[in-house]
Amino acid sequence: MGSFSIWHWLIVLLVVVLIFGTKKLRNVGQDLGGAVKGFKDGMKSDDDKAAPGAKLESAGPAGQTIDGEVKDRSKA
Repeated sequence: MGSFSIWHWLIVLLVVVLIFGTKKLRNVGQDLGGAVKGFKDGMKSDDDKAAPGAKLESAGPAGQTIDGEVKDRSKA
């Protein structure tokens, strides 16, 4: 009773197909696949922006604070 057999899942799948239809389910699958592909491409392009093997160089000794001024570019 605690776990579902393959027959339970087949009946659930049949009910879902009967309610939504195959065309709507195919469209949902394509939309989901496109979203996942776009996410992967976005993550890959972020990795490509950083130069491979490039290390950040420290401006000074560790623990040193550098003061600076923030300028608002949106008002320019």
